[in-house]
Amino acid sequence: MSGTTTAAALRRRAAGAGANRWVVLVVLCASLLLVAVDATVLHVAVPAVTEDLRPGAMELLWIVDAYPLVCASLLILFGTLGDRVGRRRVLLLGYALFGVASGLAAVADSAQVLVAARALLGVGGAMIMPATLSILRQVFPDRRERALAIGLWSAVAAVGAAVGPLLGGFLLEHFWWGSVFFVNIPLMLVSLPVGRLLLPESKGDGQGPWDVAGALMAAAGLFGVVLGVKRLGGGEPAGSALTVLPLVTGAALLVLFVRRQRRRPHPLVDLRMFGRPVFSTSVGCIVLAMLALVGLELIAAQYLQLVLGLSPLETGLRLVPLTLAAMAAGLAGARMLRRFGPRRTVCFGFCLTAGAVLLLTAMGTADDFPLLLSGFVLLGFGLETTLFGAYESMLSAAPPQQAGGAAAIGETSYQLGAGIGIALLGSVMNAAYAPGLTSVPGVPSPVSAAASHSLGEAYEVAAQLGGPVGGALRVAARDAFVHGLHVTLLVSAGLLLLGAVMALRLPRTMQCDAGPVELPGPREAEAPAHAPPVTAR
Repeated sequence: MSGTTTAAALRRRAAGAGANRWVVLVVLCASLLLVAVDATVLHVAVPAVTEDLRPGAMELLWIVDAYPLVCASLLILFGTLGDRVGRRRVLLLGYALFGVASGLAAVADSAQVLVAARALLGVGGAMIMPATLSILRQVFPDRRERALAIGLWSAVAAVGAAVGPLLGGFLLEHFWWGSVFFVNIPLMLVSLPVGRLLLPESKGDGQGPWDVAGALMAAAGLFGVVLGVKRLGGGEPAGSALTVLPLVTGAALLVLFVRRQRRRPHPLVDLRMFGRPVFSTSVGCIVLAMLALVGLELIAAQYLQLVLGLSPLETGLRLVPLTLAAMAAGLAGARMLRRFGPRRTVCFGFCLTAGAVLLLTAMGTADDFPLLLSGFVLLGFGLETTLFGAYESMLSAAPPQQAGGAAAIGETSYQLGAGIGIALLGSVMNAAYAPGLTSVPGVPSPVSAAASHSLGEAYEVAAQLGGPVGGALRVAARDAFVHGLHVTLLVSAGLLLLGAVMALRLPRTMQCDAGPVELPGPREAEAPAHAPPVTAR
């Protein structure tokens, strides 16, 4: 390497190490925004993809599910790999892979190519998500500042999830469906050099070899469990071999993974973290929050469109207040945590969300805009308060050298809670909805059975029947759906109150002692390889 090139490399490393931590936060939030948007941007493009590529039912399912399934499966693998080889390195590789996969998805000419591209996007997302949170943990050693940073980080995640469908709808109105992926490429082209210049490198203590077999075991186990849970949430029979086999195999692999980690002197994931009440309770709170609420998002969309007759755009606009309230909670969360402590903050978030869910049980077949507005605002603020407090407490309870593994556990808990929530609340909804269609006057039993699968199918059957009988089936299905929604809301409220009880194990006050964090400083860039790291506060 020439002297000029060496000097330039040293300057880049020094600039990255000396970058203001708030600038680092902006870069990390931009990364998270992209991943969060991509998780939901495809939803509105599914009809256009179906018309162009003509995928089969199973192919269409994999087009939608490949990204979250692969991402959830690989979070622990790449989170712990970042602890070992460097979190910035894994993050930048994730940027590059995300950009390449986006280009492949944008020009896909078959369903198989699009499924493969979505799976590669999941790999890139699994590299990016835990790396952003673990780097944030490293560059904000002061807990008060870290709480504010996590609040901003979580607010950006809420914005990304809401912006996805709106951005997708805008792009589809002006361009082809591949544009929802193509938009990622210029953002990645900017993120790569900016991230390389500004983000500091950090890693764990690096003791012992990286457990490759354990990492693959965890990935395969999570893949099986998440796949089985998603099939249950999609209405597949619980006794189906394609549902039971992934669940049993995945659970067995995860049990073996846990036993392997307990025996190893240098485990991939230090399971002793779960022995800390703060860490285990925070993870449980994340799972319960998502378990209670993610299924409601799907049910709410059906209610707004099929019961109230709103268009997809009107449905998206009705959910905007929920997103704005979540942003406000993320921004106010740090102050709440400092003033009230983790226990009262998370408990308050659970109780407020449960109150919002109970308020929404007043929804009927007529549009009540003030009720929905107030319910969604309370729901967004309460949910984000809960998740923010739980994430912050979890990261603060984890050792800095295990930041990547802790972040991966948190994100995996989020994904598992979401999948289990869809399966559980979907089953509750179906169990409460179907009996309402068993005895509709004039409707034959086989027709009622077909209509009991979902409200959308009931409307299709009613349209085929026509006349007074079809009208009666439509009204009965709508009323049964609203009844099922009320039952599901009550179950969700119970789960949220259970979460509030669980949150009582969290600390009463927020301990703000700032410990040192190892970051490469400008001097280290010029120092020999054996020089000790610079300590920053």
